[in-house]
Amino acid sequence: MTLLSDQEITARLRVLKGWKREKDFLTKEFKFRRFMDGIRFINSVARVAEKLEHHPDIYVRWTSVKLLVQTHDEGGLTERDFELASSIEKAVLSSSRRRQISA
Repeated sequence: MTLLSDQEITARLRVLKGWKREKDFLTKEFKFRRFMDGIRFINSVARVAEKLEHHPDIYVRWTSVKLLVQTHDEGGLTERDFELASSIEKAVLSSSRRRQISA
């Protein structure tokens, strides 16, 4: 797997709503009305991650869930990270938008 250049990362981020680059990670924070809405969201993310065999770091603070994505073996961002973020957007957010307050 090849690390992406700064220019490639910037270009790919333009199509991922709400995702940011924080050092060598893709990140996005999701806020929910209730704690259990966030937990259901995490379970959906886990299903997507298992299917792709690529797993985000997940941080939970009451009604907030923050995802951090990186190809740890490469120590930075690769195409695989953007594939995971895009898959999360497509598969997970479409079913959780009703409960999500903001992203």
